[in-house]
Amino acid sequence: MNTTVRNISGAVLGAIVGGVVNIEIVMQSRNIIPPPPGADLTTDAGLKAAMHLMQPQHFIMPFLAHALGTLAGAYLAALIVASHKMRFALGIGVLFLIGGAVEVFSLPSPLWFSTLDLLVAYIPMAYLGAKLADKT
Repeated sequence: MNTTVRNISGAVLGAIVGGVVNIEIVMQSRNIIPPPPGADLTTDAGLKAAMHLMQPQHFIMPFLAHALGTLAGAYLAALIVASHKMRFALGIGVLFLIGGAVEVFSLPSPLWFSTLDLLVAYIPMAYLGAKLADKT
């Protein structure tokens, strides 16, 4: 397969799969850690309104969704692309970091979570994904 086609395919599939992993973890999170009583997390407005009810355990699954989605996407991209594996994996990390930054600025989440999420869940996980793919 042509190098350019493999690189584009790897980037696109990495972004899609990473997004799907992220969404699935978020969707399953309320089955694992129930939301606070009275919180409606089904809409953006409900999430914003309930943010003050959230305790630290309610941020575990969103963090894992962001970190594991980025890891999966970067890993897959690095497996598929024909060249510049680390660059493509880190590109997935930057893409997800941008999404995370938009979310941090649109939701009134605690500073500790926003900081942890932006510093750990994206670029380090993309780097790890590339390193894991390199060993495969």
